[in-house]
Amino acid sequence: MPHTQRYHCTMLNSILHGTVTNKPSLLIVHGLYGSARNWGVICKRLCDERQVVAVDLRNHGQSHWTDSHSYPEMAEDLAEVIASHGGQMDVIGHSMGGKAAMMLALTHPDMVNRLIVADIAPVPYSHSQIQFIEAMRAVNFDRVERRSDVEAQLAEAGVEPALQSFFTQSLDIPNKGWRLNLDTLARHMPDIMSFPETDAQSQGPTLFLSGGTSDYVRREDRETILARFPSARFAKIPGAGHWLHAEKPREFEANARAFLNA
Repeated sequence: MPHTQRYHCTMLNSILHGTVTNKPSLLIVHGLYGSARNWGVICKRLCDERQVVAVDLRNHGQSHWTDSHSYPEMAEDLAEVIASHGGQMDVIGHSMGGKAAMMLALTHPDMVNRLIVADIAPVPYSHSQIQFIEAMRAVNFDRVERRSDVEAQLAEAGVEPALQSFFTQSLDIPNKGWRLNLDTLARHMPDIMSFPETDAQSQGPTLFLSGGTSDYVRREDRETILARFPSARFAKIPGAGHWLHAEKPREFEANARAFLNA
């Protein structure tokens, strides 16, 4: 069945938490298959001191669908959001969103005040996420009345419970589909797993915050990181994996708050 393409390339869908204060507003950028809604807990806690803006990246959530999905394009999407909120923000980006946030800081350094990169490095990765697209594509929506029906089908496809819960946050039950442009994401998986070659640098304060049990940011990546982000600092959350903000929300919040307020 052909997928309906949506080409209204308006600004990214965003969810605002709190009001503007004397502290810089904070932009939160989710990872692959995620959405602004995934970050609700963190947003609600951090908005006590500053306005927090969580976005749906292109081809995710309520944002526009496109035929392309590259980090330079995602960086420009984020720049447009920041421009509409005064021209400079603090930024937190996780995984794919962390790469988009790094690209933003490298191409628009004046727009990013402080940057937190959650469990990702500006390097290519080999662990493709294509198997999850196959699992989501295989869902038979004729057998779906509620979210648990999709979770059951994902379980049959071998998707672990935590990821079933995560993926089904992007369900569009009334329209019998996903709020994810699976076709474009599948086609551009090599772009998503890589990172653009660039000599650009971002001198701004940057924290690479990783899960203690995750292998996404390795010691051997530090030379590459410091070449792009010379003032980078590194921290780990013990006992957390790649989904550190979901696994250890209190610790993630504490680390983020300390760095943003430094």
